Amino acid sequence: MKTSARNQFPGSVVAVNQGPVTAQVTLGLAGGMEITASMTSAAAERLGVAVGQQAMALVKSSEVVLVTDFAGYKLSARNQLTGTIASLQRGSAVSLVGVTLPGGLGVTASVTNDAVDALGLKVGQQATAAFKAYAVMVAVKA
Repeated sequence: MKTSARNQFPGSVVAVNQGPVTAQVTLGLAGGMEITASMTSAAAERLGVAVGQQAMALVKSSEVVLVTDFAGYKLSARNQLTGTIASLQRGSAVSLVGVTLPGGLGVTASVTNDAVDALGLKVGQQATAAFKAYAVMVAVKA
C-alpha cells in the first residue's frame, strides 16, 4: 500500500466497540502498545473489522502533538505513545521529529520550529506522541 501518511502502524484488531453511529477500533502493536481509531459504524462495517484481523493504523504527522512535561495535567487524546526522540530534521519553518517507541516502532510528528525551540526538543529526550482517535485511519486487506 502506498500512502502519504507518514505514520503507519501494523497490528491486529484487539477490540471493536460498535455503537449505532460510531465505532472504536483498537489495534495491538509491537511492544504491547495500542492505538484506538474512531470511525463511523458504517465505515467499520464496510471494512469488516473483527478481533484478530490484521490491520494498519495510519496517522498523518501533522496530527501528532509532542508532550515533554505533563506538569500535572492529563490529555483527552486517546492515543498517547511515550518514547525517545531519535531524530530531528529541521526545515525552514517546520521540523520532523522522530520518536522511537518501545518495541522498535517509530512515530513522526511535524512540529513548528518555534515549538521545537520552546520545548527544547533534542535527540535522546523522552517525549509522548499524542493524537486523537479521530486522527487515525484504519486500513485492512481487501
